[in-house]
Amino acid sequence: MIAIIDYGAGNVKSVENAVRKLGFETIITSDSEEIRNAEKVIFPGVGEASTAMNYLKQRNLDTLIPTLKQPFLGICLGQQLLCNFSEEGNTKCLGIFDLKVKEFPATDIVPHMGWNNLQAIEGKLLEGISAEDNFYFVHSYYCEVGENTTSECDYILPFSAALQKDNFYGTQFHPEKSGDVGSKILENFLKLK
Repeated sequence: MIAIIDYGAGNVKSVENAVRKLGFETIITSDSEEIRNAEKVIFPGVGEASTAMNYLKQRNLDTLIPTLKQPFLGICLGQQLLCNFSEEGNTKCLGIFDLKVKEFPATDIVPHMGWNNLQAIEGKLLEGISAEDNFYFVHSYYCEVGENTTSECDYILPFSAALQKDNFYGTQFHPEKSGDVGSKILENFLKLK
């Protein structure tokens, strides 16, 4: 069973539909036991950092998530909350990736919304992906580039398009909204051991 974390916001249904289309059973939940016992966990993300973290804290998921041993995928805000700190709402996050989430410089092209390709692609999650493939992004905050960066995107400045540390994976882009290449990312994740 694939657990999709329900945190009171976001696009959980889009992720559920994308995962089910690949032939996997899902459950949308904020129950600690269901998340702990899931084969894999996906933390989809659309929303605001401090609100999402408060929701996790109220359900003790902020202490559960870092202890999980199964493959875990954070998408967009889900990836950002796996970092140490977000400038959005001055939010202390889960601390899995030793990175800060920063706000893009104020310009007339923020938020970053639309299709972009990836650079410096590596890791199991991104197998079969090339620099010609485009993914859908929508965000005003970004994860710095660091030692856990497995792919970058350049929009105003370089940022982490994908991250990985141990069993924790993250994508700033939305695989569930990125067509066939997004499905490939989800399939790669769902096949991880």
